[in-house]
Amino acid sequence: MTEELNLVYDEFKSANKKSIDHLKSELLKIRAGKASPAMLQGVMVDYYGSPTPLQQVANVNTMDARTITVQPWEKSLLDEIMRGIVNANLGFAPQSNGESLLISVPPLTEERRRDLVKRAKAEGENAKVAIRNNRKDAMDMIKTLKDDGMPEDMQKDGENEVQNITNWFSNSIDEMIKEKEVDIMTI
Repeated sequence: MTEELNLVYDEFKSANKKSIDHLKSELLKIRAGKASPAMLQGVMVDYYGSPTPLQQVANVNTMDARTITVQPWEKSLLDEIMRGIVNANLGFAPQSNGESLLISVPPLTEERRRDLVKRAKAEGENAKVAIRNNRKDAMDMIKTLKDDGMPEDMQKDGENEVQNITNWFSNSIDEMIKEKEVDIMTI
């Protein structure tokens, strides 16, 4: 029975790691005043009739702490890329120099920083909900194992271990959100 219990733990940890990875990718998209190529991660460009991620049609880099450069692989895509960035509604006004786009990242206002912190906390809460759902699934698997003949004390130990894993992942999320909040609020 312990082998089956270990499989439940492994599956539970794997699902939680996916939730944490998703949270990390979402937090990267929340800008903290410093220019980052990740800010343009969700931008889609009309590439010959099909929506394509910006990173597949251009190089996206940072020139300095306040400027993002977008160098298209085909100069004919410059206008489409500009349209895609504007349509993504990120609050950026790209400037074209004929060969590439320069995006000046404006400094964040206090109000905007608070909004970004709220968004980061909401993403953290979404991750915690996913972890709680994973915990419920793991507890259901343990109950199924009990119905299949696992001793009751082993079931209790399994449930305690699942709760300990849940607490660890929940604390990790709290730490990530605190770090992001400090990053956002630092001028």
